[in-house]
Amino acid sequence: MSEVSALAQRIDALLPQTQCTKCGYAGCRPYADAIASGQASYNQCPPGGAEGVARLAKLLDRPIIALNPDNGAERPRPRAVIDESLCIGCTLCLQACPVDAIVGAAKLMHTVIEDRCTGCDLCVPPCPVDCIDMVPVTGERTGWDAWSQTQADDARSHFEVNQARLAKDRAAREARLAARAARVAPAAPGTPAAPASGQDVSPGAQTGDVAPAPSPVADEAAAAAARKQAIIQAALARAREKKAALAAEGLAPKNTTHVSAAVQAQIDEAEARRKRLGLSADDDAAPSGADSAPQKV
Repeated sequence: MSEVSALAQRIDALLPQTQCTKCGYAGCRPYADAIASGQASYNQCPPGGAEGVARLAKLLDRPIIALNPDNGAERPRPRAVIDESLCIGCTLCLQACPVDAIVGAAKLMHTVIEDRCTGCDLCVPPCPVDCIDMVPVTGERTGWDAWSQTQADDARSHFEVNQARLAKDRAAREARLAARAARVAPAAPGTPAAPASGQDVSPGAQTGDVAPAPSPVADEAAAAAARKQAIIQAALARAREKKAALAAEGLAPKNTTHVSAAVQAQIDEAEARRKRLGLSADDDAAPSGADSAPQKV
């Protein structure tokens, strides 16, 4: 192990392991690597707060400096809470959670495993119906006063399991795509195409284009897709109505602003998913009123 890698490992051991990306990196270990290599400062971790900066300063033999406000502010630790009446079961928050603290299935209500949630906020931006709120759960305690070393160690373990599962899923998906590409690869030049089943290949057979017969399977698939689209649109409509009612009562869910590049990438991916589902930007836009301007939590 190189000297830089050894230092990065010691730095990582002092980070809270919330994997929130507020430091500007994809997780706690990448941030530790950046500090060890001199590419990042040691005051970019809001969950660690002032105590976290002091711990890193001592390790690095550097002066204690203030937390960089560009990365966020020290605050009581929050926990994600999903409004079950608004959740449409889109699974986007499940995919965003770095520690698998959210459970659920497509088209079914999701819920948060309270003891596992690190309060990273990453599940909030991808939600198309804004049904997730970050609720403080540590009173006035902030930073390391609101987070223990045991919780940090558990969060690291959960994150490592999450990353291993995602890597396995990616490998399986790439294998399926490679197998599919091999099946549909074009024949070598000069190889005649095989005749279709039942096709007349006699010398006198006509070679004009013949319209293919309608496929019952294709018709059924199109009907199923239309039904799925109708269900999604109806769920979004119900969620918008409930959001409007909450906004009128001043109870609109809060969202986050000034997200990191990693979180913005998740938002962009969510937008791409909605486009593939045929949803316009207006389908997910918040109604005018109290919840039209996102608030930082």
